Amino acid sequence: MSTTSVIKSVFTRSAIIKLVLGWGSFVALTVAGGALNGALSTPVLFTVLAAIVAVILAAASGVVTEAEHLAEKLGDPYGTLVLTLSIVLIEVILISAVMLGPGEHATIARDSVMAVAMIILNLVIGTALLVGGFKHRDMRPNKSGVSAYLSLLVALITVAFALPALIGDDGAYTPAQAIPIIALTVVLYAFFLARQMGAQRADFQEVVAVADQRAGAALTGVPANPQLGAEQLTPDAQTSQLADALANHKPELIARGLLLVAMVVPIVLLSHDMAALLDDGLDRLGAPVALSGIIIAMIVFLPETITAIRAALAGEIQRVSNLCHGALVSTVGLTIPAVLTIGLLTGQTVTLGEGATNLLLLGVSLLLTLTTFFGRRVTALHGAAHLFVFVLYGITVFQ
Repeated sequence: MSTTSVIKSVFTRSAIIKLVLGWGSFVALTVAGGALNGALSTPVLFTVLAAIVAVILAAASGVVTEAEHLAEKLGDPYGTLVLTLSIVLIEVILISAVMLGPGEHATIARDSVMAVAMIILNLVIGTALLVGGFKHRDMRPNKSGVSAYLSLLVALITVAFALPALIGDDGAYTPAQAIPIIALTVVLYAFFLARQMGAQRADFQEVVAVADQRAGAALTGVPANPQLGAEQLTPDAQTSQLADALANHKPELIARGLLLVAMVVPIVLLSHDMAALLDDGLDRLGAPVALSGIIIAMIVFLPETITAIRAALAGEIQRVSNLCHGALVSTVGLTIPAVLTIGLLTGQTVTLGEGATNLLLLGVSLLLTLTTFFGRRVTALHGAAHLFVFVLYGITVFQ
């Protein structure tokens, strides 16, 4: 495919409109910053907020489109990693920027990652399982992949929230504690990525249902392997698919990757700029300030949420796990070392230790994830249970 053809196929009219809309809104918001910092009437305040959210939704749909094109070309887990890492890396940059800005932000990383954890583990997964469960009666995740994610999450969440509350200084690691924690977290996350994209990549691919195996056995005359059952994986053509994509579609992959990042950045920037307006609006409504972080986290991870729900509707339950559990592993695995490093270099206090209530909810969320994904199949009922826990989290925010 020629360069001109690639440009025409990637930079469509719709993509250009969404790109211009996102960056144009950010520029307009930056220029009007002085006026927006003043006292706005309540109707004007919520009108501006609604306009920002509408722009973010439009940009998010563009991100989802590019991510799906990349996932189709690269296959899993590479395709979902593109979307996950692009959003998580920008989220880390956003938290770092807040930390390095004026004012005290000792708990910004803790509050942000906690909100992301509850949103992903319960709201996004709950919604995906609910809508997917109504449409598909036989959604079966790859238990090996989910088990790998949960193992990482148990270790990383312990390091992020529980351990500093027990051994830290008022919930913050001392420098002597932070240095080995940074090193261990980086090594564990790097090892996870290497295994996910290498020797264990089959653990993160969709499984074949028993019915499909039996149908294949009937056609070929070869009995299905009773030892494998529903865990029998699809034929492993991942390496050849990736090689083919890099060999034959490299210009398109680069163009779509750049366009995806270019659409993600204004989403995060707009979310950051609207934080002050959101805080003001919630204050006028008498809502807790912590709700601001939750809403911003929901908006930042909106592209991944939309993609996960679409995957559930298509019956791709392992892709839902890759998007959600993979995003949370990346968020904790990248954010904790980053903020601890910034704290060491700048002398800032980084408070990570969580309270008993949030630790309980995190523990319940992980246990619920275990019971959901290690059953014979996942259903809409599992999704309802996850949404129930998220509602409980929302109740605690208002206490």
